[in-house]
Amino acid sequence: MNSKPGGSKFGIHPVVFGFSAGLTVLFLVLTLANLGAADAMFSAVKDGIARRFGWFFILSVQGFLLLCVVLAASRFGRIRIGGPDARPEFSSLSWFAMLFAAGMGIGLMFWSVAEPVLHLQNPPGATPMTPEGAQRALDLTFLHWGLHVWGIYALVGLALAYFAYNRGLPMTIRSAFHPLLGDRIHGPIGHAIDVLAVLAALFGLATSLGLGVAQINAGLNYAFGIAFSTGAQLGLIALITLVSAASVGSGLERGIKLLSNVNLLAALLLLVFVLLAGPTLFLLENLVESTGHYLQNLLVLGSWTETYSLESDWQGSWTVFYWSWWIAWSPFVGMFIARISRGRTVREFIFGVLAMPSLLTFVWMATLGGAAIYESLFVDPGIVYAANDNVATALFELLSRYPLQELSVLLAIFLVMIFFVTSCDSGSLVMGIITCGGTTDIRLPQRVFWALLAGAVAAVLVLGGGLTALQTASISTGLPFAVALVFMAVCLVKALREDVPERSR
Repeated sequence: MNSKPGGSKFGIHPVVFGFSAGLTVLFLVLTLANLGAADAMFSAVKDGIARRFGWFFILSVQGFLLLCVVLAASRFGRIRIGGPDARPEFSSLSWFAMLFAAGMGIGLMFWSVAEPVLHLQNPPGATPMTPEGAQRALDLTFLHWGLHVWGIYALVGLALAYFAYNRGLPMTIRSAFHPLLGDRIHGPIGHAIDVLAVLAALFGLATSLGLGVAQINAGLNYAFGIAFSTGAQLGLIALITLVSAASVGSGLERGIKLLSNVNLLAALLLLVFVLLAGPTLFLLENLVESTGHYLQNLLVLGSWTETYSLESDWQGSWTVFYWSWWIAWSPFVGMFIARISRGRTVREFIFGVLAMPSLLTFVWMATLGGAAIYESLFVDPGIVYAANDNVATALFELLSRYPLQELSVLLAIFLVMIFFVTSCDSGSLVMGIITCGGTTDIRLPQRVFWALLAGAVAAVLVLGGGLTALQTASISTGLPFAVALVFMAVCLVKALREDVPERSR
């Protein structure tokens, strides 16, 4: 079963590679040929899916998190990924750094200031621009970036790692469906699953890249006066995608690991700077209070569907977008996590994936988001106005209020760029693995191809409608993959129940 299905002399799976690349190129051509209508089309698709299927996204994501916690606490938690003698390839620090960089990356920089202040201005169920509204704003921000997100990643990563390392199947998405499909995973159904996974990962990655270049452009505008424009963003996408493509040849150990560690250190430096330059005591108190409030209301927040707000589209623009984005992102992040997690127990894997990145995210959001809320409530609402005008500028509006503005803005730009390269590097590896039938020995031209294609998709989405187009790409690919994840969860539980009794006697 270790053989890669349907491979070719070029090392690719011709069906999966051909359909994935072909459908993506078709999307690019059709969008470029209809730029005038693209914005309206993207908006209609996004609103339609969010309105009709928001409940399904919310129910699924809540279920994925609860399932992960149950698996970790159960007898299945003792299973070691890769077998009883397997040991981790990476230190815990490097493992956590790679988890954090791959799982959040650019989005965490883009939304860390903008989202809390936008919620502060319009908090569902609370009064705007009040302490009550601030608490609601951070509750929702923590919801969108916390444990539920990592529950999605943990489920996909664990399923892929278990079927690859413990059952000897190729490390590709189709393998996680073996308990239900059997050897049919090597046929047309399996091909379709992998094509869907590639498209979901590609558009999820393109969404992050599109957000990233908008923020880099905003930072360059602050630092050097470079105009904030579509043209500038397209140039940045081209430049940084080429840098990303050049970096893929250094491999996982030298490239992604090094960049992830640099990323973590740079993020900590920016975090400490804001903590010390801002209202330090307020931020420390805010971290404790907001984290506790979020954890107390975790299940309520995760089940809220805006049922009684018939005229509101708030949740479709926020929670449903996030859940679909993370689900679309999950083939990429899940496979990457699986690739770096051999040797860890199921319990260690789940609690590590859930707890450590979530904790870092809470600290990050409570510090940068909390600093922005403090400024908005107790100084002046300029950051709120900046976020309303252009969400990409909100972070730099906050940094402009502190000493060493030029250095902190340059650090933030550097951090986004490294997140960009890391995401592109990791994403090209994962899409290469899927389109090569599960082998982890991906040839350099294939990884470069996927890095360039992700950049091309991001560029076309920016041209075709900006943020709305980026959100639509995630929601459209996230919906069918959410259905696939439900079946993946069933398959994982079925496999664990089949294997554990024999191993635990």
